[in-house]
Amino acid sequence: MRTVSVRAVADALYDCIGRASFNLGERETAALEAARRTETSPTGRAVLDQLLENARIACQERRPLCQDTGLAVVFLDIGQQVTLDGGDLVAAINDAVARACRDFHLRTSVVAHPLDRRNTGDNSPAVVHVRLVPGDRVRLRFAAKGGGCENMSRLAMLTPSAGRAGVVEFVVRTVREALANPCPPVVVGVGLGGNFEMAALAAKESLLRPLGDAAADPRDADLERELFAAINATGVGPMGLGGANTALAVHVASLPCHIAALPVAVNLDCHSHRHAETVL
Repeated sequence: MRTVSVRAVADALYDCIGRASFNLGERETAALEAARRTETSPTGRAVLDQLLENARIACQERRPLCQDTGLAVVFLDIGQQVTLDGGDLVAAINDAVARACRDFHLRTSVVAHPLDRRNTGDNSPAVVHVRLVPGDRVRLRFAAKGGGCENMSRLAMLTPSAGRAGVVEFVVRTVREALANPCPPVVVGVGLGGNFEMAALAAKESLLRPLGDAAADPRDADLERELFAAINATGVGPMGLGGANTALAVHVASLPCHIAALPVAVNLDCHSHRHAETVL
């Protein structure tokens, strides 16, 4: 057995929040630069130039990439040979989120109840997903999910007769109807199969794959290529102002499902695609 302190997990999350909030990833930067080179719309090219300049300033001045600094979403894969020591794991995670909010001057974006809308004042609590896995390590992945892209995400319980064509139609329609709201060019996470909740979770977790890496399953990878082409053919374009680049990448994750069901979830992420990870 190996002991990992809860404080070490919290400190690692604090670091991830800082990295994701201020720094556009190398792959994300390269994807935006590639989009700039291929963009056919003058307005689209101007928008992409502004997005790249915004990222440069954010990194240089340690300012958030976006005013919507997002809901903290944490995926923890905890090895079965790990003992967590030093207190309540979720409480420590929420403390790290609150510290990061204060120290990094992030916007307080969480309300304690969805109806009375009282702000918690420190961006906590986080959304925490914990999974036990083989091994003696703790893998921590963080995503900052802004309201614009999260609000335009969708879930459909299709029937098997809808088939691949139905899946493609639903995903493309979701992006087309979102227009400018998720701040395109977007990263599109697709969860296919599972059940009601697992499809949504798979869609969100797929966004944490390195940008543009193809799915391991060749059937999913083929679907990613079809969806990427179809989404960029919509003409929504950068920030919804028209153009050839509506998506930077499409990530598909598939799961076994019931014989009578074909769940499909679409979780959208903005061009900044703010995420970070570490292994303890």
